[in-house]
Amino acid sequence: MAPRKPSLELLRALTDENVLRSLMADRRLTRAEISARTGISKPTISDSVQRLSEAGLVVDTGERTTGRGRTGTYYSLAPQLGAALVASISPHGVDAEAVDALGTVQGQVHIPLGVDAGPRRAAEALADAARRLAGQVSGELRLAVVSAADPVDRSTGRLVHLPDAPFLVGDLDPPAALAASVTGPVIVDNDVNWAARAERHSGCAVGVDDFVYLHLGEGLGCAVVNDGAVRRGHHGFVGEIAHLCTAGPDGTAMPFTEVFAALDLRRPASTAIDVTALRTLLAADGEQADHTRTVLARAIGAVLAAAVSLADPRMIVIGGAWGSCPRMVAAIDEHFSPTPRPAPVTAAVLTSPELAGARARAVEELRMLIVESTRPADRDGS
Repeated sequence: MAPRKPSLELLRALTDENVLRSLMADRRLTRAEISARTGISKPTISDSVQRLSEAGLVVDTGERTTGRGRTGTYYSLAPQLGAALVASISPHGVDAEAVDALGTVQGQVHIPLGVDAGPRRAAEALADAARRLAGQVSGELRLAVVSAADPVDRSTGRLVHLPDAPFLVGDLDPPAALAASVTGPVIVDNDVNWAARAERHSGCAVGVDDFVYLHLGEGLGCAVVNDGAVRRGHHGFVGEIAHLCTAGPDGTAMPFTEVFAALDLRRPASTAIDVTALRTLLAADGEQADHTRTVLARAIGAVLAAAVSLADPRMIVIGGAWGSCPRMVAAIDEHFSPTPRPAPVTAAVLTSPELAGARARAVEELRMLIVESTRPADRDGS
């Protein structure tokens, strides 16, 4: 039996997708340039550009080619296609931005918070940031990608408070907080997972399919990347390492988070690590600094040994406000390399990697929404 030929409507949709993706990659192109990039004939591309223009997805920029030969018209994505909201929720506040399908940031907002903000204040700040950005973009906020400095329930997108977590926002519900301003899906994950994705996309782990990202900052976290994907687990709590049993300052076993209490490196009345004091100590010389580096490297080494046993990574990336300090990375590597199953240790390289990771996903999702609008089912309303 001969295979069925694709319908004309499907072929048109595929051509339209090629045109849109070309304009997403190159911002503005003539029909001849799109034809050269896609390998699709010029008449077919011209028909597609006309359809997309009539549908309000593509516009004539008003710019024309110069020089010899026939004058060409430059086309681009329509400005009213909307944007994606990218937001990071941390003890320092809500940092949010609106990004378009080209990856261009259209607006930015920062709203301060505190470590004891609570779910109501955090929700208000997130909703306020979205409202402000909605007024700065052409079109709608069509989706949101949220990074949170807390565990995230993968089935609901709600934040979950685990014992000793330093950032107290309880069961904050980002999808509910954004419902009034964002018309489409809201994707939520914790900041360490987004940071790991960013390092794989454009940082020190480009092309690496299997690695562990250890975050050492005010809080403690870990992301496991396996076969190119961040593993989240049944609840979404893969990498919550604060209570993993490790070696304390005197060699006795204790939860990882308690090591910092034993070293008097927590902020007053908080389980958050005192990053300023710790960075100062790690950069210093002398017996106390050496002792602190040794104790922490030993404790971290035990955490990494557990991660290697379970995840079998090709490499280990150390990030966070104090974890990526050169002397700390060197101490970790020195203590971890003689273990039975060592893996290369390297420092993370990106600034604000959690926001970079969320932004990359937001652009990808927004592009998919735009492309999906060209498909036959969307056009005829079926």
